[in-house]
Amino acid sequence: MILVDSSVWIDYFNGRKTVKTDWLDTALGNKPITIGDLILAEVLQGFENDNDFKTAKKLLLSFPCFEMVGQEIAIKSAQNYRFLRKNGVTVRKTIDVIIGTFCIHSQISLLHDDRDFDPMEKFLKLKTIKT
Repeated sequence: MILVDSSVWIDYFNGRKTVKTDWLDTALGNKPITIGDLILAEVLQGFENDNDFKTAKKLLLSFPCFEMVGQEIAIKSAQNYRFLRKNGVTVRKTIDVIIGTFCIHSQISLLHDDRDFDPMEKFLKLKTIKT
């Protein structure tokens, strides 16, 4: 199972060609792609055009969608954030710590294009898709 982060989806929907969006384009229909509720909200909130919003929503809802935050993940995310801070790393966005923690907890690989996940890979053993 592969969770695709909003950093990749946003580039994908904006037509930006990157190594990550190329990987996603090839994986669609061929790999077990999933999405999380937090990522769904992040991606969909960025659409200005109603038709684009509806098209993206239809595509994204075709994938299994996980509820990413509950008490256990919230507490573990706080612990992971504190651990990273003690190691000299400050993650810019709390939501990224939650997404990373969810993936670690659920043993799901993450496809991302966001440097906030790099220390989670290094210090917390977050599994990511190598492109």
